[in-house]
Amino acid sequence: MNPTLLLAIPVLPLAAALIAGLGGRVIGRAGAHTVTCLAVGISCALSVVVLKQIYWDGVPTYDAPVYTWLVSDGMHMQVGFLVDRLTALMMVVVTFVSLCVHVYTIGYMADDDGYTRFFSYISLFTFSMLMLVMSNNFMQLFFGWEAVGMVSYLLIGFWYTRPSAIVASLKAFIVNRIGDFGFVLGIAGIAYFTHSLSYRDAFAAAPQMAHALLPFTANSNVEALTLICICLFIGAMGKSAQVPLHVWLPDSMEGPTPISALIHAATMVTAGIFMVARMSPLFEYSEGALSFVLVIGATTAFFMGLLGVVNNDIKRVIAYSTLSQLGYMTVALGVSAYGAAIFHLMTHAFFKALLFLAAGSVIIGMHHEQDMRKMGGLAKYMPITAVTFWIGALALIGTPFFSGFYSKDAIIEAVGASHRFGSGYAYWCVLCGVFVTALYTFRMLFLTFHGPERFREAAHAGAAHPEPEHDEHAHGGDPHESPAVVWLPLVALAIPSVIIGALTVGPVLFGSYFGASIFVLPRNNVIGAVGAEFTGPMQTALHGLAALPFWFALAGVVTAWACFLYRPAWADAIAQRFRWLQTLLVQKYYFDWFNKNVIAALTRGIGLGLWKGGDQMLIDGVMVNGTADAVGRLGGLMRRVQSGYLYSYAFWMMIGLAVLLGWFLTRT
Repeated sequence: MNPTLLLAIPVLPLAAALIAGLGGRVIGRAGAHTVTCLAVGISCALSVVVLKQIYWDGVPTYDAPVYTWLVSDGMHMQVGFLVDRLTALMMVVVTFVSLCVHVYTIGYMADDDGYTRFFSYISLFTFSMLMLVMSNNFMQLFFGWEAVGMVSYLLIGFWYTRPSAIVASLKAFIVNRIGDFGFVLGIAGIAYFTHSLSYRDAFAAAPQMAHALLPFTANSNVEALTLICICLFIGAMGKSAQVPLHVWLPDSMEGPTPISALIHAATMVTAGIFMVARMSPLFEYSEGALSFVLVIGATTAFFMGLLGVVNNDIKRVIAYSTLSQLGYMTVALGVSAYGAAIFHLMTHAFFKALLFLAAGSVIIGMHHEQDMRKMGGLAKYMPITAVTFWIGALALIGTPFFSGFYSKDAIIEAVGASHRFGSGYAYWCVLCGVFVTALYTFRMLFLTFHGPERFREAAHAGAAHPEPEHDEHAHGGDPHESPAVVWLPLVALAIPSVIIGALTVGPVLFGSYFGASIFVLPRNNVIGAVGAEFTGPMQTALHGLAALPFWFALAGVVTAWACFLYRPAWADAIAQRFRWLQTLLVQKYYFDWFNKNVIAALTRGIGLGLWKGGDQMLIDGVMVNGTADAVGRLGGLMRRVQSGYLYSYAFWMMIGLAVLLGWFLTRT
């Protein structure tokens, strides 16, 4: 495989980001979007070439250094690429979704003052993600890991004049730093045992590390590999927004809609999923770490989905959907179904990017109103957006024949076939999560595109404009279909949202696509057990019409229709009947309250104590000012003794002589 071709794939978006960011005033708006779209488009085309070479042409895996940064005590820190089938798949998904977002942005951000800066950021984001997925060592992985976090901070806080955007970007940054602390500890543990940062060395040493013990208390030890894997997964919990480090992701909706699609579809939030799949040779030797992953993922999949049922912001509902679907992927990782997790990552990237961009189209058509209670009946005014939104919704809930069905159904069956600790709890979480997903998805669909038109009442009442940078749209009037530059990416994403699952489920999930890219111990091969019953995509979809998940999804759709379209009063009655549950969900399980009033307050209290008691009282008051004050007092006393008069000195000499004489006489 040509290393120059591989190097060009991440470097092109980086070069475009520098040109648009530093030379934006010179090349102008048209130049900024042209150079970034062209660079990402070429990267996408080259990624497809790499996928063709490595899968269809049989080119061997590329694993080699590109540049050595430094060597310290025999440990090489270098830039290097590991391009196998897992990497090639991720490269195509990342660049294709990023290209769609770039094109969509031309229309969405057309009148924003930060147009060239925005294109620079999203192109830099693409570069960071590519460096992450193409890395062959932990140093480069950490570089890409931190780079996507940094750029996401810039993108979430893109509208820096809005206090809510600044708070959201800081929240994302701080929560990710918490996860990254665990991630660094995991990398440090690997470096400690292998004296290397290379994937190859770490994977080769996994069986030996599985038997190593580390002292935990005076009388107990902990398995070193389990501790390392849990630390690595804590990093994934931050990036992929797993409970309790999920709180930053819904607030990231403060950024422009294209960022919601880019962060939540195929890039930043899936970095943790990709990392655990890449580290499968380590995780496979730790049952404890996999059970931990399984329980966290199951909790996220079900309980975060419930929050979408009570939210009224169209973007935040999709954000909670992302949380839930990331939980499904994490559950798959926890039962060693790494291939199913990556397969769902791929299908989810298409239909979730579609839903976010379609939501952005709705926001444009509604003159930047985001409250679904002020919409309704938009299918008549925005037919292309409505159809593509329907496609994304059907894929999301796992409707047979749509892409989401093949990946989600495989995860549920894999969990059912697993005997790992926590798999029973996880199975009911993901199964009930199907009902919840269908409920909030079709609630969103019915409130937005069907039912009575409520936007006229909202216009008379004075609708809010959550994205004030687009004031040129905030003039009211009937909704309208978005321009072609906005809806064309929707169509481009709708096509794979329908067919990509059926086309790839055989080779990617149940075939030998991943090969040696993913390592699974024979005793943990639940995908093999599920795949033994696979007879083809058509037969699988037909069988899915009679399976339990389909009926759970259908029940969710019917419930949404009954409560939000047929008899809206029923929803109000249920909310009144279960007021305690609605309050719990509206307050988001009080995670934000706890973080603000307990964690943050405790941290501020500790800081205040160290400041007042440690710095001001002990260091300044006692050690610095106290010492100076003591010296001053001693000096004042000495000044009284040193009067300068001869008779005074003679007097004190006589007193001293008398004291000395008395002491001498008492001694003798």
